[in-house]
Amino acid sequence: MRGAGVSCQGGGVTESGCGGATGTILMKTTQYFRYTRERPDRAMIKDEWIERVLQNPLKEEVQSDGRIRKWARIAEMENRALRVILLEDRETIHNAFFDRNFKE
Repeated sequence: MRGAGVSCQGGGVTESGCGGATGTILMKTTQYFRYTRERPDRAMIKDEWIERVLQNPLKEEVQSDGRIRKWARIAEMENRALRVILLEDRETIHNAFFDRNFKE
């Protein structure tokens, strides 16, 4: 898969992946995700929030290109809806952003 790789977002690299105070998070991400994560409006999105969306989505849709959209509300961000887009493999994160147009 072009542009995909395993990336430790936040926390230090340990034997089991990315370590942190809340546990281990190992995320496969695209190069596009890693690039857009540097934007000020995206840099504040925490890994634990992305993991929360992946584990407990309020809503899930499959796009026409096979990518999967998942949403969840983030209480720490005034209950805003975080959208995470995965590649067809259902593992690789391609995008994550607060979706102001989300409707449950």
